[in-house]
Amino acid sequence: MTGRHAVVVGGGLAGVTAALRLADAGVRVTLLEGRPRLGGLAFSFRRGDLTVDNGQHVYLRCCAAYRWFLDRVGGTDLAPVQDRLDVPVLDVGAPRGPRLGRLRRTALPVPLHLAASLAAYPHLSVAERLAVGRAALALQSLDPADPALDDADFAGWLARHGQSRRAVQALWDLVGVATLNATADQTSLGLAAMVFRTGLLSAPGAADIGWARVPLGHLHDTLAREALEARGVRVLVRTRVSAVTPADGGRWVVDLPGDSLDADTVVLAVPQRETHDLLPPGALDTPGDLLRIGTAPILNVHVLYDRPVLRRPFFAALGSPVQWVFDRTEASGMPGPGQYLAVSQSAAQAEIDAPVAELRARYLPELERLLPPARHARVTDFFVTRERTATFAPAPGVARLRPGARTRLPGLYLAGAWTATGWPATMEGAVRSGFTAAAAALSALGRPHVHPLEEAA
Repeated sequence: MTGRHAVVVGGGLAGVTAALRLADAGVRVTLLEGRPRLGGLAFSFRRGDLTVDNGQHVYLRCCAAYRWFLDRVGGTDLAPVQDRLDVPVLDVGAPRGPRLGRLRRTALPVPLHLAASLAAYPHLSVAERLAVGRAALALQSLDPADPALDDADFAGWLARHGQSRRAVQALWDLVGVATLNATADQTSLGLAAMVFRTGLLSAPGAADIGWARVPLGHLHDTLAREALEARGVRVLVRTRVSAVTPADGGRWVVDLPGDSLDADTVVLAVPQRETHDLLPPGALDTPGDLLRIGTAPILNVHVLYDRPVLRRPFFAALGSPVQWVFDRTEASGMPGPGQYLAVSQSAAQAEIDAPVAELRARYLPELERLLPPARHARVTDFFVTRERTATFAPAPGVARLRPGARTRLPGLYLAGAWTATGWPATMEGAVRSGFTAAAAALSALGRPHVHPLEEAA
């Protein structure tokens, strides 16, 4: 590759995607990442003989952009999707003792694909199930892009549509907290409508769940780096950018410790606060808006047992502090006969800074309550991973703060799940932002390109 040179700052999913798209179009690309690995906040690390993901990440069949990413790096078979949506939901707070329900779909068209599951869902009364059905139909009439929806909160809309507190806990927040990283009262109606319309009400299989059967680092670092280098992308890790400055002739200078790079175009694919600090004057009308985009934490509790205690790949919990539990035994490389469970806790503001001893005292008894075999198993390891700024907060009003890919300075573009993708802070949103930033850069460089999802179609 010769001629035009692009520098992508940030090696998360957004930056890797932008770099791949630019390189595929024949642009010479340098990718800079301050950490020692790629993958952003979806990564793995070693703990003894285990390879541990910093948190449990899943995606849905409707996540076409992330599925493109998996295919592009050769990881599709390593992160398969369920044949059909099937979520076990265990309520240990039921008056008559623990009760298992399931959220499953059929092959019937929307919205009938969930009708049988909802009709049999034991965690809601008959009246609550009927009210949920009516609210789901009302959601279909909303336009997530309507600015008025972003100013409203999801909880208020649910209340106006007859949703009981129990229905919010047992269904709407069960899904919403995991996908939006916020409870309904802290969530923009626009983003909630987007999630539920796209995931549950767009196509029968849209909400089928996929997750990595290998460490995330293998997908987002090892395979991603191989794909980048195969396209001639120069990848520099442990390389922090100190400044991005316009130069003569519409070019750019990217300053590094003891060095600098000249570029025709720059994509900033780093978190919003870091982006704010790197933006040259005049890049955005109101750069302070980036600092007004809140963040939300995710906590993961990791427990190793000396024997199997869970027969399913995952389940969700009600009536317990526990939200979602995943079996990570095989993916981590843990040898038998033990089992490794990851407890994924979104919207974890109240616990993100709790001491490990406190979390151990809280969650081990809960796992024993949820999983009777755990009462007879020995815990061989217990540790915690914390992402204090895991996602942007999807609060009402956030849409007006999220910038698009283009800045006011030619040749400078933004990417990241926090930009104006229309999606919440997910792997899907990150990849989509990389698409958009690369497309804008390629258009300005005069390079022909086709949107990847249009290519797939």
